[in-house]
Amino acid sequence: MFETLDQVREDVKRRLVRAAEDRKQAMHTPCVITSDVDARTMVLREFDIEAWTLRFHTDIRSPKVAAIAADPRMAVLLYDKGAKTQIRARGTGKVMSEGAVVDRAWENSINFAKRCYLGEGPGAVSTEPTSGLPAEFEGVEPDDEQVLPARPNFAVLLIEIAEIDWLYLAHTGHVRAQFARAMGDWPGRWVTP
Repeated sequence: MFETLDQVREDVKRRLVRAAEDRKQAMHTPCVITSDVDARTMVLREFDIEAWTLRFHTDIRSPKVAAIAADPRMAVLLYDKGAKTQIRARGTGKVMSEGAVVDRAWENSINFAKRCYLGEGPGAVSTEPTSGLPAEFEGVEPDDEQVLPARPNFAVLLIEIAEIDWLYLAHTGHVRAQFARAMGDWPGRWVTP
């Protein structure tokens, strides 16, 4: 059981770090919501524990990129059924297609993942079911040279967290806490679920 807000804050950080590092963690694929009230499941690639940012990868041609540029407010919903823990995060998003963060994310991605940026952009209309990938890369990992044309379509979505809402579900009674960024600190409060 969590007795202090510091324990809860540490639980949030630990869960976000593990979710980014371990694809088997339930929170590895949270629901990401843009200000236009569109939601999608995305893979959490990194949680920067110092900056309180979540990093995701996206296609620069995706409609969400324009939505974030128009209004950067975002929310992220993470849930771990086994741990009976939900984390809701609110903040602002920024899409970057150039720079050291993007270059490092691209370099650390495997070619099988990079191939997703080779085909048609997200939302392209088709007359038949399609992955959008070029036919030669359906189920095939391209080599380093073959993925080069994908790089201009690759981008990083960084969400700077401003608020956290943590909920622990327990048969004895649920417990909930909220935190808000304030001058580099994260003061919290207990609230009823």
